[in-house]
Amino acid sequence: METLVCKYFSLICDGSIYVTQYFAIVLSIILISLFFFCLRSNGVYLLDFVCYLPPNHLRVPHAHFIEHFEYCKFEQEIIDFELRLLEKSGIGGEACMPAPVHEIPPDDSLRHGIDEIEMVLFKIVKDLLIKHNVHPKSIDILVSNCSLFCPTPSIPSMIINRFGLRSNIKSFNLSGMGCSAGMLSISLAKDLLRVHKNSLALVLSMEAVAPNGYQGKAKSKLIANVLFRMGGAAILLSNRKQDKKIAKYKLQHLVRTHLGSNEKAYRSVYQDPDEDGVVGVSLSRELLRVAALALRTNITELGPLVLPYSEQLCYAWSVIQTKILLLGHQKEIYVPNFRKAFEHFCIHAGGKSVIDAIEECLKLQKEDGEASRMALYRFGNTSSSSVWYELCYLEAKGRIKKGDRVWQIAFGSGFKCNSAAWKCIADLDPNVRNAWSDRIHSYPIEIPVFDC
Repeated sequence: METLVCKYFSLICDGSIYVTQYFAIVLSIILISLFFFCLRSNGVYLLDFVCYLPPNHLRVPHAHFIEHFEYCKFEQEIIDFELRLLEKSGIGGEACMPAPVHEIPPDDSLRHGIDEIEMVLFKIVKDLLIKHNVHPKSIDILVSNCSLFCPTPSIPSMIINRFGLRSNIKSFNLSGMGCSAGMLSISLAKDLLRVHKNSLALVLSMEAVAPNGYQGKAKSKLIANVLFRMGGAAILLSNRKQDKKIAKYKLQHLVRTHLGSNEKAYRSVYQDPDEDGVVGVSLSRELLRVAALALRTNITELGPLVLPYSEQLCYAWSVIQTKILLLGHQKEIYVPNFRKAFEHFCIHAGGKSVIDAIEECLKLQKEDGEASRMALYRFGNTSSSSVWYELCYLEAKGRIKKGDRVWQIAFGSGFKCNSAAWKCIADLDPNVRNAWSDRIHSYPIEIPVFDC
């Protein structure tokens, strides 16, 4: 009997040892998993970006622009209208158009649209990959946006074919999103990077000008002929822990606003045929009001994320006085001072009137809109890539320091307002060549103002 009892206790002891060893192994696995989880980066980092610099022979001086309209036998009333628009636009004589637009009459064929895509995107993708010694097969995510030109195969397929990207790459193409599509592409890439760890994302933003010129008579559609010029940007994002050391910026916040349920906002930028059946994009008279409304809605969500508490309290008290206490002496709601949240502003270069309106809405200083005005003057409205030309300008000027915060604001059809808040996490060298390096010394310049 005693022997049986001893054996029983011996088995229990051996079992407890096994149980202890089992729990020790499980605990070790949990601790190791937690360790590696902590090492994994949850941030989205901007390693670098490249903006397209068109060749000088594609420049469109104002005289060339008007002469082109005359040779295309537009009515004098339309030519005068386009000239007034050009004078008020804030665009200089260095902005470029693709070669087919220089032809008389302009060639808007599919082939030339594809040529423009290849000319812009192939160049900037190659420059970006070479600059950072990134092998094409190391790209995990590819997002492109081009609003009005959607060839088959798609733009991402063109890039995959040209550079030999992996067959299992996650590729996406955004169309019909307007000038705010650049921020939408960043938003999509951010969401994908949050899911797919240890990944690189390549984002491409541009608009094809060649196939989208309007040759009709509707004045609301003729505006786009003056404003839009060729350009593009390639952006390299990462969530890899090791890339934090070489990244330029970290994405802090991205806020998207869509006013599509508002009919006036929905119709403010609209592509349709005119009464003669000629397709074009019309810009309504309500556009600036719609943009201001979209911006106010956007900053209502962005403000609490970036503004100091003192500014938030001032805004809240202003709202209470105006809308709750109904005090008559309170004329307008307090506009928070966003200069306390950001050192730099990249306002979509949609046109001089757009930049002026946003500055007034946010109570910014003229110097806050300098990058936007200079990008508009030199490159024109490059649609979704305009905010990157502006950030490129600030870097070339040596104005962005480590720790500075940058606000990119983009507007687009739908109607949309999208904001991205970045923080500089590196010491940037202004001598590194970019799209502005060849003549940054001559900027800022005094942009002429015309009376109309």
